[in-house]
Amino acid sequence: MRRWLPYPGLALALLLVWLLLSQSLSVGQLLLGSGAALIGSHAMAVLRPPRRRRVRLAPLAKLGALVAIDVVRSNLAVAAIILFPRKGRVSGFVRIPLELTERGGLALLALILTATPGTLWVEYDQRKRMLLLHVLDLIDEEEWATLIKSRYEVLLLQAFEA
Repeated sequence: MRRWLPYPGLALALLLVWLLLSQSLSVGQLLLGSGAALIGSHAMAVLRPPRRRRVRLAPLAKLGALVAIDVVRSNLAVAAIILFPRKGRVSGFVRIPLELTERGGLALLALILTATPGTLWVEYDQRKRMLLLHVLDLIDEEEWATLIKSRYEVLLLQAFEA
């Protein structure tokens, strides 16, 4: 069974999403959805995601609270920038060296930085372990690097790599 359907839960989810999006339970839609689910399941098997490791939840809970606070603060700051424009504001790019190497942790950091208004994860150089971040209101590059490393990366390291 595993050979024909390497990820049965994924295949079932894909089929259900297909049927919900098509809003039909016709034989044709069932066949098309089943084909898409089969292809999607085999594509996932080719990618071979790494086995999940244990993740510490306490640092992630603290991280979630920090991110919620930061998103609210950033929304207010970006709104102020838009509503009350001022000369001399500069947006720019910041290079931040990261210690984090775990793919799940890096993906979560990318989500956090992109979801926070005023910042955008632009690129990550895996060989140099260097993040390129765009900041809407850039005042001090070193302050941004320290903020990302001390506020987010340290908790992600505790959660994923310890």
